[in-house]
Amino acid sequence: MVLRFDPWHSASRSHYGIKPHMLTKARGIAAGQLAQAAGVNLETVRYYETIGLMPAPPRTSGGHRVYDDAHVRRLAFIRRGRELGFSIDEIRALLILNDPRHGSCAEVKDIASTHLTEVRRKLADLTRLESILAASVARCTSEPLAPCPVLDMLGPEASSPDAALKTLDRSLDGLRHDRRTGDRA
Repeated sequence: MVLRFDPWHSASRSHYGIKPHMLTKARGIAAGQLAQAAGVNLETVRYYETIGLMPAPPRTSGGHRVYDDAHVRRLAFIRRGRELGFSIDEIRALLILNDPRHGSCAEVKDIASTHLTEVRRKLADLTRLESILAASVARCTSEPLAPCPVLDMLGPEASSPDAALKTLDRSLDGLRHDRRTGDRA
């Protein structure tokens, strides 16, 4: 079979028989490739689309989603924001501010400063919890039938870190008393 160039036939399409608008869509990437390129799970991509963090991508004539480099950059931005502990709402605001037409470094600074304050509060809480747990483990005698400071710290009387410390101190006082008198619980 010999193909000849027919100017009447090729007038409605390119020389390769591919319509230009299909060519641009074919150059995109699939959802799985997008997820891999941004370092997230495919379910994460779908979730971010559902909640509006990711824009709806164009679709092929077969209905498949097709993503481009802008989607990869946006998804990587969201992933990094989540890694840094920003909430979905904070990331939504940062995405809007990331647009040069809407961006303001002062507004970004306000969001980041608020987040930094929250991170510092969580660090202080974690430091307190670490000291409570370390003290409980250090005071554990590992003796059979002895009161266990770790279990006492986890009990219902220890509903807060301060209550856990008080419970721990009470159990240690009892343990010291038992050792002085030679009693066993």
